[in-house]
Parts: sequence; C-alpha cells; structure tokens
Amino acid sequence: MSFYKSTLLLFFSIAFAKTTQAQELISGPLIEGFGDTFTVSEADLPADTKKIYKVVFDIAQAPEDPAELNLYFNTVARFLNMHAAAGVPQQNLKPVLVVHGSAAFNLLRNEFYKEKFGVDNPNLSLLEQFHKLGVPVILCGQTAAKREISKDKRWEHTQLALSAMTALIHYQDLGYALISF
Repeated sequence: MSFYKSTLLLFFSIAFAKTTQAQELISGPLIEGFGDTFTVSEADLPADTKKIYKVVFDIAQAPEDPAELNLYFNTVARFLNMHAAAGVPQQNLKPVLVVHGSAAFNLLRNEFYKEKFGVDNPNLSLLEQFHKLGVPVILCGQTAAKREISKDKRWEHTQLALSAMTALIHYQDLGYALISF
C-alpha cells in the first residue's frame, strides 16, 4: 500500500473513530427504557449544568398506530435523560406536558384505551415514570370534553386545565420555554 493510501486510510479511521466516539447511544439515567439519547462529547453549545431548564411541551399529535408510543412523550424522556447525562441536576429539570388534540387519547386508562383501539396503551409505563419524577401531565379541558374523555377514563395522574391555551400561557408567564411540535 502506498504512503498516500496509508495516510488517507489512517485519516479516515481517526475521523470515523472520533465521530462514533462522540455519538454513543445511552439509556437513562432518569428514565430507563425510554428516551435514549446520544452522547455529544464536543458540543459547541453544551448544557449549562447550573441552569434551571423550565420547559413546557405542547403535544397535540398521536402516532398513527395506536400500538406505538407517542414519540412526543418519548421526546420529553429524551430531554430529561440527555440533560441529566450531561450533568444537569435532576432538580434543575422542570418539564411539563400539555396534551391536547389526538394525543389526548394517549392519556386514557388501559381499559378504555383497549376498548377504543383494541391494544394496550403503550404510553402508561412512561407516564408512570414521569409521575415518579414529578413531571406534570396536563390535559386540555376542551379536548377532554370534545373527545368525551371523562375523569374516570383518564390516567389517574392527569391534571386538567381549562384549555391547552390556558396552560401554555400560564407556564410561559412563569418563565417556561415553549417547545411545540
């Protein structure tokens, strides 16, 4: 092999090794089984480990397949895991989920979800982990009424707001950043 080819091969090997090293897939540390993230060892904008991350997630869509986890709920798990893995203390992570639209059905108790869709609710395990971490899950009262999701049908830790708009304004007034999908 020529010196040029050897040098080129060495260059690409180092570049590839550095790229793969910077992108290791990790699970947890706050929520296991959901919200896997990649490590980013050389970020130009790393997480500020002293900052309090107050963020309200506006979640209005459900997956087309009711047997699938709501990927936006999973994004909240990713938010928690990636920032905790980057060294942000758990007490500095303050996410809130505001759920409306078709995503509201993802908050149904299993028996009612199964009655509606014919499958178990794949979101309940993740929702329970959110609850253990003190993450509020708020349902739009207008959506709940329109879609006939009464209190007895909802996941037991669901909080109800007058509307998603009311909840989003409330949290933004408290200094929460809005993440909308």
